[in-house]
Amino acid sequence: MTDYKYLEDLVTQVRRDILRQVHKVNSGHPGGSLGCAEFFVSLFQEIMDRNDTFSMDGKDEDLFFLSNGHISPVFYSVLARSGYFPVDELNTFRLLNTRLQGHPTTHEGLPGIRIASGSLGQGISVALGAAQSKKLNNDSHLIYTLCGDGELQEGQNWEAIMYAAGNKVDNLIVTIDFNGQQIDGSTDTVLPLGNLRAKFEAFGWDVLDIEDGNNLESIIKGMGQAKEKTGKGKPVCVLLHTVMGNGVDFMMHTHAWHGKAPNDDQLEIALEQNQETLGDY
Repeated sequence: MTDYKYLEDLVTQVRRDILRQVHKVNSGHPGGSLGCAEFFVSLFQEIMDRNDTFSMDGKDEDLFFLSNGHISPVFYSVLARSGYFPVDELNTFRLLNTRLQGHPTTHEGLPGIRIASGSLGQGISVALGAAQSKKLNNDSHLIYTLCGDGELQEGQNWEAIMYAAGNKVDNLIVTIDFNGQQIDGSTDTVLPLGNLRAKFEAFGWDVLDIEDGNNLESIIKGMGQAKEKTGKGKPVCVLLHTVMGNGVDFMMHTHAWHGKAPNDDQLEIALEQNQETLGDY
């Protein structure tokens, strides 16, 4: 049985980790990170079939690739609290010569990080290569990737989306963080995305929506349904409807906190809304 109390506590602690990471160095991306806390916790605690020890070759396990690498604070927090590296290493976020850079990199060998990401639009392409490698190796495990909705304004995505369906890459689940916000404003203001479901379906994908992308039960149920759609000749897209800045009232529903750290007073207010549950680093 899923221990939702523990998962809720973990989400709250992850939000604290995100806030404290970006505040310490006055740099980073709290908005999208907070919006995806429930997704990352669900993915690493419940959804993926992953090995306890990290190996870059990723044999006989599900793999995850983060495309919108600027939300590294949530990624680092969940990796650490899932046992990939010591939790207290979160204290080194964005410091010189550390493994936890602002955008994930592989050259320092941080467990859990499989690609350097941050240059938007590349994650689906990388995930495709991994998915096809799984098939060549007769490995039945799945490939997961997460992209931002604004990131879909990058043309390379649509080449990859067309390729995936054309080559029946059906061991791939692409999740879109569908929060309607990006660095310069709403996606509708910057460059409207139109009907994403219709677009993906027109390109030959199976598509499902998770309407409450900040609810653990909805995510776990929806991603379970996505897994059931794999292996049937089509790649799978999940439209995860989230709220940017979720869990901190003054950060929610706005692009303003896409890449801005809270000051001391704002941090105190935000942490009061997310009380310590599993221990700060």
